[in-house]
Amino acid sequence: MKRRVKNNVYWIGKIDWELKKFHGDDYTIDHGSSQNAYLIQEKKTVLVDTVWDPHADEFINNLEEEINISDIDLIVINHGERDHSGTLPYIMEKIPNIPIYCTANSVKSLTGQYHHPEWNFIPVKTGDSIDIGNGKKLVFVEMRMLHWPDNMATFMTGDNILFSNDAFGQHFAVNELFNDLADKCLLISEAEKYFANILMPFASKVRDKIDEIKKMDLPIEIIAPSHGAIWRENPMQIIDLYAKWADSYQENQITVIYDTVWNGTAILADRIGQEIGKLSPNTIVKIYNISKTDKTEIIAQVFRSKAIAVGSPTVINDILSSMAGWIHFLDSLKFSGKKAAVFGCYGWSGEGNSVLRKSLAEAGFSVIEPEIKCNWTPEEKDLEQAIAVAKELLETE
Repeated sequence: MKRRVKNNVYWIGKIDWELKKFHGDDYTIDHGSSQNAYLIQEKKTVLVDTVWDPHADEFINNLEEEINISDIDLIVINHGERDHSGTLPYIMEKIPNIPIYCTANSVKSLTGQYHHPEWNFIPVKTGDSIDIGNGKKLVFVEMRMLHWPDNMATFMTGDNILFSNDAFGQHFAVNELFNDLADKCLLISEAEKYFANILMPFASKVRDKIDEIKKMDLPIEIIAPSHGAIWRENPMQIIDLYAKWADSYQENQITVIYDTVWNGTAILADRIGQEIGKLSPNTIVKIYNISKTDKTEIIAQVFRSKAIAVGSPTVINDILSSMAGWIHFLDSLKFSGKKAAVFGCYGWSGEGNSVLRKSLAEAGFSVIEPEIKCNWTPEEKDLEQAIAVAKELLETE
């Protein structure tokens, strides 16, 4: 069923209430999601993106209830990832010669995934446009590395809609479709989590692209992303948030992340949190066991934090594999401007803190000197070292 976005522009996507994981199992979804595709019916009929292939039959059936598929004049694929292009092969079976407007890199990704080099690709770059009738055009804006090399956005003149694909989206099921009707706290929280886990590695490119879009002076009235709510009430608010989030964002928060074997490192984590709270009652403190908390939620908290403390016991001359895997993920996100402390218990050799220190420095964190390195079960003399750790984490540069 199509739903009107504005005038002759319709949402024709899939709201997926049951989706729990994304990007394989790498991203955890708590409030459902959507794959937003759009149908434009001006003098030319345009399909903007499709949905993930598990929903192909439903998508095509819904589309055929609204139009004759052979009446589509062109398809815009803003990004080749399968959640946006998955139904394209099924549509191409019905209209094999239809032009597909996408970036040159998207030609590579679509051909690589579906093995149809004969499709009628029309590569576009920033500033290219196509007239769709009734005085309206589609203007293409490359969004390279937000978050793949093939991403672009499409701006529709007249109705002033920016089809932004992954940028400005959220993994959030919004049956009401629009931001002004959604749960606003959840909406912003999910948008921030999406930015922290997917777009954070490309923060500098986000800043550059926002500057470029502003210089283009596009009169944006609606931002229609490919996941989550459509921004129609004050749509520039999400662009402003992206500009803030991309600029070494942090709040007055410190997050403590740990894993433990026989509870000693857990005791240290709790004491560090207590000492931060004593020294600075206005600082938000969050404490997470990496093995019992979803990693994408922890990353969202690290994103908000000005500093983190990371702990693991020493196991086989190293840190726990759960912590090593999480730090590898942390490293990929390219955080900057944040402090870190290390802590942990050991029985025999005690290399854990050194491994943590090196790994966090390589991940872009400024690792402070004070640490807690505790032999066996913590005693009060070990726990008192948390005071120096807390002070240094709280100290303003």
